[in-house]
Amino acid sequence: MPAGLRARCAEARAIVRANTPVNGEYRLLTLDAPAEVLDCHPGQFFQLLCPEPEGEHPYLRRPMSIYGYDAEAGRLQFLYKVAGAGTRGLATLVPGDALNVLGPLGQGFTMEEGWRNLMLVARGVGLATLAPLARMAQQEGRRLTAVCSARRADLAMSVDLFRSFGAEVIVVHDEDGSSSPEALEALIRARIAAGGVDAFYTCGSSRLLRLLQTLGAEYGIPGEVAMEQQMACGIGMCQACVRPFREGDRRVQRRVCREGPVFPMAEAIL
Repeated sequence: MPAGLRARCAEARAIVRANTPVNGEYRLLTLDAPAEVLDCHPGQFFQLLCPEPEGEHPYLRRPMSIYGYDAEAGRLQFLYKVAGAGTRGLATLVPGDALNVLGPLGQGFTMEEGWRNLMLVARGVGLATLAPLARMAQQEGRRLTAVCSARRADLAMSVDLFRSFGAEVIVVHDEDGSSSPEALEALIRARIAAGGVDAFYTCGSSRLLRLLQTLGAEYGIPGEVAMEQQMACGIGMCQACVRPFREGDRRVQRRVCREGPVFPMAEAIL
């Protein structure tokens, strides 16, 4: 097994504590979970055995990024958008219902010692994947700037959570044009010029990843990306989530569920 790979995961029965709307598009699922599945790390995910909504039959488990976890409280949280049969099934859960979960899975985020000033840039549900990173940054004594992008300002995710962990939050959105590539590039360049960025983190948006890769290469700023990919087993056996990455001068194939979902930003191929 390559160095750094985490092999420990468990299948467990969790109990729904709450399943509530966050805004017009997203819901927050909070579970009471046993200790064996709460040895989590920011950037990891779970495979959820979703209930069957009426007239639909989701066959495979659904991969879901960890939004929050607390081993002492026995709490596990997922932020999700109702978009298909699996998430429609999740939306039917009410307090007291049981949910079968498998995890934690995959490789999470890292923070090198020299990365003191961190910049997180993400959009939509990608912000859910990055939410535990704010807690990790606070625990590690790092300064975090979170650039939260959305279609509208009221749809920006995790803003209050980021602030609760001491992050500076900048909300950009489509309605006023502040989320355009040009506006974001100017914002990030200004922060770099002020000496405020040692590393980037992102998830989900190819447009944002491409921008950060360009700026990272220009200024020599490293970073990490949590990749989104269709999965089946979630443990590396089925090879369904294989995609190409750069490794020096080579092009290599890696499993997003096993070697990822977090990868060095510069290695991702769009």
